[in-house]
Amino acid sequence: MTGNEWLAIGMVGGFFGFLVLGVPVAISLAISGLAFGIMGFGTGLFNLLPARVYGVVTNYTLLALPLFIFMGVMLEKSKLAEELIDVIGHAMGRLRGGMGLAIVIVGVLMGASSGVVGATVVTVGLLSLQPLINRGYNKGVACGVICASGTLGQIIPPSLVLILLADILGESVGTLFAAAMVPGLILAGMLALYLVLLGIFKPDMVPAIPKEERDALRTQQLLIKICKVVIPPLALVFAVLGSIVGGIAAPTEAASMGALGALILALVAGRLNLSVMRDVLHDTLVTSAMVFFILICAQPFGLAFRGLGGEGLVHAMFE
Repeated sequence: MTGNEWLAIGMVGGFFGFLVLGVPVAISLAISGLAFGIMGFGTGLFNLLPARVYGVVTNYTLLALPLFIFMGVMLEKSKLAEELIDVIGHAMGRLRGGMGLAIVIVGVLMGASSGVVGATVVTVGLLSLQPLINRGYNKGVACGVICASGTLGQIIPPSLVLILLADILGESVGTLFAAAMVPGLILAGMLALYLVLLGIFKPDMVPAIPKEERDALRTQQLLIKICKVVIPPLALVFAVLGSIVGGIAAPTEAASMGALGALILALVAGRLNLSVMRDVLHDTLVTSAMVFFILICAQPFGLAFRGLGGEGLVHAMFE
């Protein structure tokens, strides 16, 4: 291996070293990339850096990111997750593990409506952890179901990670969305199957909802609530993803439609006011700024890694 290739390995090690020390991801990328790039080539390597940064902030595909984030945050602030957990939990209340199954379904719907993993985990965790424990669920199972269901947004479209990968790899966003949908649903199905088997073999860990609590809501009332709570966000998700996968709309156009649809759903539900709008815009701005700051700081790291021969090392590992 050449000296520059050793520098490329050292740069990756330096990046992880900064992370262990608690340095933010973006700063770790920028510092390690600039430091090792200058050691290997001097400042000449970074002549392309301004053009790379400009390319990030003017990328049409990446414009979909803040729009999808807005869509997810708006649905979260309009109490969608809270209502979904309540309605689906009652619908599956007779099953052992029914509340856990409801959380898996909500994780799929929230992941498909936002693609923001942190928001899904925090929202579902705050709303459902204590009710699960109060109903007799094993604490480990309750925490595991919430964490696993919350991270489904990493693979279920419109995952922000898939949009970034599509841009980096030069692939169609719709193609990656279509490819990730089936594995994502299989993963959700495996989580659901695990809960069902747990209910059969270890029923004390995932008890059913008490009969008196189930009887408090009549079947007709439950069906009406399902139609009001589950169908609208489901229709929005299918419209957004269907338009992308079907080639009807570009990701940015579909994201715009999703953001508008989430706004309309919140308005119809009577949850849209100035306070909610302010919180939604604030969270959207903060999350979008974080994502784009990481992308910008990753540019010197990418330039240095490629210039030092790191890309060739990765290719050689898989040949």
